[in-house]
Amino acid sequence: MYDYDVLVVGSANVDLVIGVERRPGAGETVLGSDLAVHPGGKGANQAVAAARLGARTALLARVGDDANGRLLLESQRGAGVDTRGVLVGGAPTGVALITVDPSGDNSIVVSPGANGRLTPEDVRAAGPLLRASRVVSAQLEIPVESVVEVVRQLPSGTRFVLNPSPPQALPAEVLAACDPLIVNEHEARVILGGGEVGDDPAAWARELLASGPRSVVVTLGPEGALVATAEEVVRVASVKVDAVDTTGAGDSFTAALAWRLGAGAAPAEAAAYAARVGALAVTRRGAQESFPTAEEVAAL
Repeated sequence: MYDYDVLVVGSANVDLVIGVERRPGAGETVLGSDLAVHPGGKGANQAVAAARLGARTALLARVGDDANGRLLLESQRGAGVDTRGVLVGGAPTGVALITVDPSGDNSIVVSPGANGRLTPEDVRAAGPLLRASRVVSAQLEIPVESVVEVVRQLPSGTRFVLNPSPPQALPAEVLAACDPLIVNEHEARVILGGGEVGDDPAAWARELLASGPRSVVVTLGPEGALVATAEEVVRVASVKVDAVDTTGAGDSFTAALAWRLGAGAAPAEAAAYAARVGALAVTRRGAQESFPTAEEVAAL
């Protein structure tokens, strides 16, 4: 019935990564490692991660008509992603400036570039891709009005997964379509209004669920994740590994979760699988280069 297990609608960036002993404070300069250039962007990352796991995957995105755009298209095709939905031109390819400290934690600044030109009209024109996909996954490195259009064009029976990153207040119709809404601690606090929300992730999950999504997943890094549905809130354990670089780990988690949910796995089962995928990703440097295959996940 479906040509694709996962359609990712989102950003495609080139990641410019520098290792630092510590991240600089305001007005401060620190020295770092040699610059590393990697294909990235939350949308492109999720597409590669899903394809590496064996999902039939397509990407709807926009890149510039430049060397960075060609790098991104080459990376997608090399992973087996269908790129017929990747539009070219309108602005330079998006760029992410990333610093990574010795613990593997990162800080990221994104110049959206062509990502900001992925319009609702582009989404409407991609109707055949949407209708051919079992699950559609999106993020917020593209205009929120384009995400709204994805929801409006979503075929009956197609699951919608959203990681609202970078976080912002979401329209009610987008929240109502999420199954699940996937957030980390920072994203949860922003979506909940940024006020005093306490320190209990289970309470965040219940409050987020009450705001409209059909299900919610709260990722907790080395502490695992919480999965909230109308019936229960379940904690999913993490896999203990030595983290080298967390860049892209959340994207690999989201992609794995979306794929397994589309394949019929229960939410907690899908999240446990996604946690193993994310754990493997943080043991390697880079984003897309770090994503595991299904065989590697099975071996873990």
